[in-house]
Amino acid sequence: MSVFSLIVALLIEQIRPLPVVRVVVEPMRNLAMFAEENLNAGGYRHGVVAWLLVAGGLTLIVGVIYALLDALNPLLGWAWNLAVLYATLGFRQVSHHFTDIHLALRLGELDRARQLLAEWRGRSAEQLGSSEIARLAIEEALKASHRYVFGVIFCYAVLPGPCGAVLYRASCLLAEFWAADGERTSIFGAFARQFFAWLDWLPQRLTAAAFAIVGDFEDAVYCWRTQASLWSEEAMGVILAAGAGALGVRLGMPVVEEVGEVVDRADLGVGEEADVDFMQSTVGLVWRALVLCLLVLFMLSLAHWVGR
Repeated sequence: MSVFSLIVALLIEQIRPLPVVRVVVEPMRNLAMFAEENLNAGGYRHGVVAWLLVAGGLTLIVGVIYALLDALNPLLGWAWNLAVLYATLGFRQVSHHFTDIHLALRLGELDRARQLLAEWRGRSAEQLGSSEIARLAIEEALKASHRYVFGVIFCYAVLPGPCGAVLYRASCLLAEFWAADGERTSIFGAFARQFFAWLDWLPQRLTAAAFAIVGDFEDAVYCWRTQASLWSEEAMGVILAAGAGALGVRLGMPVVEEVGEVVDRADLGVGEEADVDFMQSTVGLVWRALVLCLLVLFMLSLAHWVGR
């Protein structure tokens, strides 16, 4: 029933997206800040304890509730599983940003596209042209599809019940909230960042493999092998390089973030400059990769059921 839960959760989220910032992100941020304020004494071990209490505690609580409900009635367990997936999966959490930017570029509304991209990335886009906007939007979409969909699905498939989905989402948010913005926070959040990097290592490569299989396989593998390590954030470099190769589009490259400030970034992908048409191709790539993942999970579930 795990694959069925995934499909139903994705369908519900498409029909009625969850206000995830208000329901999930903000409560998690408040919990993370509370833990930091009360446990951050400047030591590495304090960050470990805080992570265990927050991420480990949430995962344990969700797992215990699932086990109890499933023991009472499998339908109750399935309903809880579905509710947790609905809260942790986020296909529509970020897709509206991409869709709005895509539409603005289609209509030639460059200023609006710049504004929407700036709101999404949290950085100025005043100096960007249409190709640069499309390129950065594609990058954000590929990263978001992994963090909010594929990473959650892969971890969900490994751990019992909805534990994997909760562990991935909580770990991702804590690594973000406890990012290194000062010496005390850097030490305190080191374990959260290290754990998420470890947890996300395999899901990143599975997402990249999915992009390669449903896209241009040869170019995706070539870009993955030769360009991923050149990206400043190597973890996301795997996703972006494989996605760019699968799409046959050029990503990365230097970009103007502020007036007169050019951020040097590695070249990713092969082929043509990004444009509105490649944005549409990105949507197709993500959906094909999602269908592939669900199909593989279904086949594994079927094989497990037959073998019992």
